[in-house]
Parts: sequence; C-alpha cells; structure tokens
Amino acid sequence: MRDPFREGLASGWKYVDASGLVANQTFEADVVIIGSGAGGGVTAELLSAAGLEVVIVEEGPLRTSSDFKMHESAAYPDLYQESASRQTADKAIKILQGRCVGGSTTVNWTSSFRTPPDTLRWWQTAHGLKKLSVEAMAPWFAAMERRLNIGLWPLPPNENNAALARGAEKLGIPVAVIPRNVKMCWNLGYCGMGCPTNAKQSMLLTTIPAALSRGATLISRLRADKLEFSGNRAVALHGVALKPDGVHPSGIGVTLRARHFVLSGGAINSPALLLRSKAVDPHSLLGKRTFLHPVVVSSSLFAGPVRADAGAPQSVYSDHFLKQAAVDGPLGFKLEVPPMHPVLFATTLQGWGEAHARLMKHFANCQTLLALIRDGFHPESQGGRVSLRGDGSPVLDYPLNETFWEAARRALLAMAEIQFAAGATWVTPVHESATGFTSWAEARQGIADLPLAPLRCRVVSAHLMGGCAMAESPQRGVVSDEGRHFQIENLSVHDGSVFPTSIGANPQLSIYGLVARNASLLAAALAGRPRPAIL
Repeated sequence: MRDPFREGLASGWKYVDASGLVANQTFEADVVIIGSGAGGGVTAELLSAAGLEVVIVEEGPLRTSSDFKMHESAAYPDLYQESASRQTADKAIKILQGRCVGGSTTVNWTSSFRTPPDTLRWWQTAHGLKKLSVEAMAPWFAAMERRLNIGLWPLPPNENNAALARGAEKLGIPVAVIPRNVKMCWNLGYCGMGCPTNAKQSMLLTTIPAALSRGATLISRLRADKLEFSGNRAVALHGVALKPDGVHPSGIGVTLRARHFVLSGGAINSPALLLRSKAVDPHSLLGKRTFLHPVVVSSSLFAGPVRADAGAPQSVYSDHFLKQAAVDGPLGFKLEVPPMHPVLFATTLQGWGEAHARLMKHFANCQTLLALIRDGFHPESQGGRVSLRGDGSPVLDYPLNETFWEAARRALLAMAEIQFAAGATWVTPVHESATGFTSWAEARQGIADLPLAPLRCRVVSAHLMGGCAMAESPQRGVVSDEGRHFQIENLSVHDGSVFPTSIGANPQLSIYGLVARNASLLAAALAGRPRPAIL
C-alpha cells in the first residue's frame, strides 16, 4: 500500500529528525509552531497557505502508515505520552494523549463532534466570549468537516456499539450515529494504534503534508524546553534534541527564532512550556482550570462473542444524560463505546492475579461502555492544575470531589441498566471492590452502595482541555478569543488548552474549527493580506 508521507519525503519535503543531529542548530522562520496535533496541523496549513515560512516542532517521532502494524506493544510506547501511562499526580486518573507527528489525531478513535451549542452559549455568558456564538462558529466547523471528510459513519455498528443502541432503545433512551473523520475506511478497529490504510484523515495525512508541500519544515524528536523573552515579545524557542529512544536528551540544543510563536502542545504541555519559561502571568491563571472529561467505565459479558477489538471503534453515542442536566447543575455525561484490545483491556480492568486472569479469559465476549462526565460548569467543578516536577516535566493535579462522584454513580447506574437491557449476562463497574452483578435489580442496589473514591473506582480520560483559558479580559484568562496571549504580543495558543471548560463532546472538531478561525486571523495579520480561503 502507498505511504503518501514517505513519498513526500522522497520528493524533497524539509524534515529533520533531531535525534540524528550531531551539533547544535539554529533555525529561523516567520512562525514556529510547537506541536503537530489538531491545533498545530491546522495552523501550519493555513499559515503556509498565506505564504509564511513555517517550522513545526514535535517532541514525538515521525511514524507513518508503513510503521503502523496494529500492535499495542509498539504503538503505546511509540505514539503516546509516557507510553500511554500518563497519570494525574495522585495516580487516580489515567490519561491517554498522543505524542507523535500528528499528535492525538494520529491515534484517536475518529469521533468528530462540533462544540455543543449549550457549551458555546455558556462560554458567551459566563466567560465573556461573545464572538464565539453557534452561528459564528458554524462556518468554521463546516469548513473543517469538508477538509477532513467528517461525516456520519455509514456502516452498521459492530456488536460492541450495537449493544449500546439495542439496550438504550429498549429503555427509550435516544442514541445517534457518530461522525468520523475517515475516507475509504477498512473498518479494522485499530485506530488507536495509527491507521495502516491511510483512511483516518488525521493531521499526519492532511494538513501537515499540505504545509510541507508549501515549503514548511518539520522537526521531530525535539522537546520544546523554554521560550526566551525580551520585553513583551518571545524571541526564541530553545529545544532539546532527544535520542532515538524519544525519551532521553541527546545533549544537542536547537534554537528557533521567529516573528511569531504558536503553542499547540495541548492541555498539560502548552501551559507547562509557559511555566518552564517563566512567562508573565500577572493574575496567576496559567495552568489552572485544566479540564478533563473524567470517564467512568462499565464492563459486561454477553453469551456470544462481541469482539470489541474489531470494527469502527466508536459509531454510536447518546447525549440523553447531557440534555437531561442543566448546564451548571449536577454534572451530565455522554455515553460512548470504546474499542477494547488486550493490553488496553487488561490495564483498565480491575482486580489482579487469578481474578484478573479469569476476567481476561472472557475478553471476546466483553462489552464496555464509557460515560464522559462534563466538567467545568458547576460552581464546585473547578477542574485541575498543571504544575512542574523538579525536572521541569508537567504533572496534572485533578481532585475528584463529591460533585463528580455523584455524577459517576448516576453514570454507572445508567450504563449497567443499558447493558442488561441489551442482553448482558453479567455487569460490573470497573471498580476495585465490585464483584459484578447478574441482574439489573442486583446492580441497582450494589452500585447504590458502592464506595466511590479515587484509586478505588477506575477513572480514565483521553480529552484534555484548559490551562491557557480564553476570556474577554486578562483578569479572567491567558488568551483572547483569537488565541492571542494577553501579555506576550507575538505568542498565540492554538489547541484545546484555551477552552475555559470541558465541552461535553470529543474535542478534536472543536479544536479544528476554533483554530481554523484563529489561524486565519493570524495569517491575515502576519501576511498583511486577506485571510486565506478556508480549505
């Protein structure tokens, strides 16, 4: 099968693997973009289309479709932050976040939702973001949907997703089909390990190649260490080249100078870079109000095979329990279905030793539901805080309070009822004390009595937001609604870290749309010409 990225490299694209550098280097450009995921990729395409000289910096490796073998043992250490084992400070939440060219868009499960209207309206009223109305954002979302071939998944769901649809229908709970950013998808189900067929329209396949074709430079395995400032301007980014293992510094330094710098490292990494750089922070907002969609999990067994590792990973969802909840009331949640592969399943499932092995034997018959809990709207839902360890690496502290646990219990009850309605013979919340239930009546009582606390109830997340929040004024946020830093005149932030709350939906299309808007405005300002056409 063709590998378009490798073909582009052979044609002369400008690419540097920093692990191969043998001496310190300096690069100069109009714009340096730090991070190559949803925000960095869209920014690179639009700025290069405006005729600007762009350098893209990525800490992770370059891996393309030729490298994707659908093996968890290779994908997690190669393509994810901290080998897919990043955790909050107290180890209570496991975080999945990409670290490779294309960022999380290379390894996500392709679910593509516009920012929910309730979220945009809340941002307008509670955070002063008057320009980000549903109507104003719609053309940007539509443009990125066209660019990335986002549309409703047309094939029947696999049994893993069909169980959600079947159980919800029996209970009168509405479900819908998930839009996915794919083209000619082979329906393999291994999206989380990188797409081997070039079906996923990630930044690796779309915007980054477009930017490279226009003369942009990509540097991989380069860790952005610190920004250097002079007055109210950033004058250089100092990077550290990594060894081929992608983890340890090689001792080679890289300096990048530019007219403008764009942070697109994602929540956790973007605020951490500013913290390491001792960026001006007059109102002590940097790294605060960092949000996840904390996820609780319900696992079930069916009499027949489910094969949750095969077929489109996420194709059915329900927003019923989001729409039931007032935006600023008790926390609502979105229901989705994750793919399950042996390592992911084993590291998420509760228990150990013989008990764990016994559950693993039923892997083929296991079906799992996720509840993505919307955080950041309720007065007692303040999210977490990014800070630095002694070595300068970032860590997220994310307290889980009673407001969260109340929602978690409702979510576990809702998922168990749906799974039994779908025909499950056994259901268990993924919780260290849960032994599982064989009927809805038993589950209803057992989950009501289950002690919910960090490290007892499994909580995971793949959605990171906030830490460099947008606001209408410097007193309330780090950047404006255009992503421009309030105090540093030539610095923008183009990623999910600018969201002032979580959004209540998988965030990639929200990032694409907002960044398309803000990168177009930035391109017009830097190039001195009308904004480039939306692709």
